[in-house]
Amino acid sequence: MMEIRKASDRGAADHGWLRTFHTFSFGSYHDRNHMSFRSLRVMNEDWVAPGQGFGTHPHRDMEIVTYVLEGALEHRDSMGNGEVLKPGEFQRMTAGTGITHSEFNPSDSEPVHLYQIWLLPERKGLEPSYEQKRFPEEERHNRWQRVASRDAADGALRIHQDAQIYLAELDAGQRLSHSLEAGRHAWLQVLRGAVTLNGQPLATSDGAAISDESELAIEATEPAELMLFDLS
Repeated sequence: MMEIRKASDRGAADHGWLRTFHTFSFGSYHDRNHMSFRSLRVMNEDWVAPGQGFGTHPHRDMEIVTYVLEGALEHRDSMGNGEVLKPGEFQRMTAGTGITHSEFNPSDSEPVHLYQIWLLPERKGLEPSYEQKRFPEEERHNRWQRVASRDAADGALRIHQDAQIYLAELDAGQRLSHSLEAGRHAWLQVLRGAVTLNGQPLATSDGAAISDESELAIEATEPAELMLFDLS
């Protein structure tokens, strides 16, 4: 079973300094039919204007994953971390018992285009923590690159949930597959480009929820970048 979430059907807001799209209910956007998928709670695609950003604000009991497609995002938090996230880098923050952080576009001329993703943690009250890592682009060229998992296998970042996150960059005409174990589910997000998923077309910013399938068959109909979630 597959349910496609078209980019044009997402919640949207334009605040001037921030243009944002919500796959699931978030903030003032509420859709009872799109609250979450398994442990995946938030999938926001954002464009932040030069010199603008999110002021210091709190989080707790959430796994927060950030991936920048274009530009740069400066992060500061109450754990003492101060980093600039650039394309090709992946960030994971466990909010746990509570943190505050800010995110800011340090450029005076270029917007930053990013995805911010929240997953529900396996339990509440975790100790807050932070990781950021650059993953070599060549290791996701026409193949899956694991960037986050519960066991941090293969150098992936550690997320406190029974989930695995993969990236892939496909040339036009290239194919990839992913096997799902019995009882597991998947979410595929097309970051850019276009693919078919089990024969169904998906374009830039489209997503798809997959359940009761044993195999995902993906073919790029144009150059594409993908993020895949394998979920319990």
